[in-house]
Parts: sequence; structure tokens; C-alpha cells
Amino acid sequence: MAKYEIQTKRGAPPRGAYSQGWRAGDFIFVTGTGPIDPVTGNLVGDTIEQQTELTIDNISAILEADGASLRDVVKVTVHLSDTSLFARYNSVYARLFSKPYPVRTTVGSDLGHAQGMLSKAC
Repeated sequence: MAKYEIQTKRGAPPRGAYSQGWRAGDFIFVTGTGPIDPVTGNLVGDTIEQQTELTIDNISAILEADGASLRDVVKVTVHLSDTSLFARYNSVYARLFSKPYPVRTTVGSDLGHAQGMLSKAC
């Protein structure tokens, strides 16, 4: 099976020992990413809505670097710093993804390793 790394300057740069994405056969795997500005590498956005939009934009950029789009996504895992933010997060998610929506798992997580990060998706 053919496999290769996917990297793009349009997506959030890795903050550790991981790749932005991988193609393995017909599948693309995208790293967990957050609201990180692709140019500066800094966390951006004070609200869950702003952070969700940038996080999904970063995922989209990685997919597009290998000819895919958000319409090709079948599974999303989301980590929220506070599950009471779910409705606000979900309103942005529902606008950026299309029906039929991908299957999704959303959990509350300690995102303290990235001060100010409210959500992370992969």
C-alpha cells in the first residue's frame, strides 16, 4: 500500500513530533489541530466560534493539499475544554461541514498544554 506524508504551509504547523497528515491508500488521516495561525504558529481567537472556524480551516487546508475537501471527511473527533461550549461550537461546525455530516465523537478534555485553547479537532 502506498503511503506518504501531507504537509502544507496553509495549515497549522506541528507543535511536536507529528505530521499534519498522511495518505495511506485511499485514506487521509489528519492530525489533531487547533486554532493555530499557519503563518505565526500562535493561538488565535478569543471565542469558541473563532477558534472552531480556524481549526476547521486548518483541517481543510491539510485535506486540500492532497486533493480532498471537508466533503470527503467521514469521521471527526473533537476535544472541548468545556462541554458547555458544545452548542456554540456545533453551530460553526454545522455551517462548515455539509450534510450528510461526518460521524463525530465530542469529548471534554484538559487542553491546558495550550493555554487559551477551547477546542481541538482531528
